[in-house]
Amino acid sequence: MPSSSYAAPAAAARPTLVQRSFGPAGHLWVHFVLCIYAVIALFPIALILINSVKTRNAIFEGPMALPTAETLTLVGFQKVLSGTHFLLYFGNSLVVTVGALVLIVLFGAMAGWALSEYKFPGNRFLNFFIAIGIMIPIRLGTVSILQLIVALDLINTRTALILVYTAQGLPLAVMILSEFIRQIPTELKDAARCDGVGEIAIFFQVILPLIRPAIATVAVFTMIPAWNDLWFPLILAPGEDTRTVTLGVQQFIGQYATDWNSVLAALSMAVIPILLLYVAFSRQLIRGLTSGAVK
Repeated sequence: MPSSSYAAPAAAARPTLVQRSFGPAGHLWVHFVLCIYAVIALFPIALILINSVKTRNAIFEGPMALPTAETLTLVGFQKVLSGTHFLLYFGNSLVVTVGALVLIVLFGAMAGWALSEYKFPGNRFLNFFIAIGIMIPIRLGTVSILQLIVALDLINTRTALILVYTAQGLPLAVMILSEFIRQIPTELKDAARCDGVGEIAIFFQVILPLIRPAIATVAVFTMIPAWNDLWFPLILAPGEDTRTVTLGVQQFIGQYATDWNSVLAALSMAVIPILLLYVAFSRQLIRGLTSGAVK
């Protein structure tokens, strides 16, 4: 019998890294720990969704209890959708987050391509400068950013938020994307150049399709802080027409009383885009996080 017939069983019987490290039951233990972590991570979201459809008294009497026929109510969603401009706030958050995300991915990939492909004076300095941008919080420059936005006459505009979030997410995007671009075989780029393909076409037709896992990783890591941010919308765009979701939720929180039905209903609707993003890019995200782990 040919030796190739034994290759598949041998590969299937080969122990995994977990089994070699923890023994035969190692994979069960790892899955158990991951399931516990998943429950802990999803518990706050489930708690918000459950209590968003319960009466105020039921929320305080049994916050972890499921809604019943007596406690089930949609009054919070009715107040949010009919009594406020929540859809406008939702649209503002969507425009700001998607706009910043597109600019971050585009400029981050272009910068990563330039820093990883071309050697020029100042290359190392730019890499070091970008790394500093990851370590220093952008909120430390809030006063200077506010002065610049006022000077540009962009106060109370969504453009101001898009520019700030783009600057906030670019350092991490450049670092992640440049590392992925460095792993692309040089032969692919050289073959495209031999065929007469220009550098711009190589970037859009060869590089971008190959770094989709990295783009998904960058998208998740940059969208969540922008969508959930309260600091810059409160300072740069507090107007009624430019409020984001997180800023709009604050109107239900008072100094002496809080409308928890409306707060939880608004948070439930605000968390939907994040969940949809993860569902859409979960496979690419996992590939991006684990790429290079076995090399």
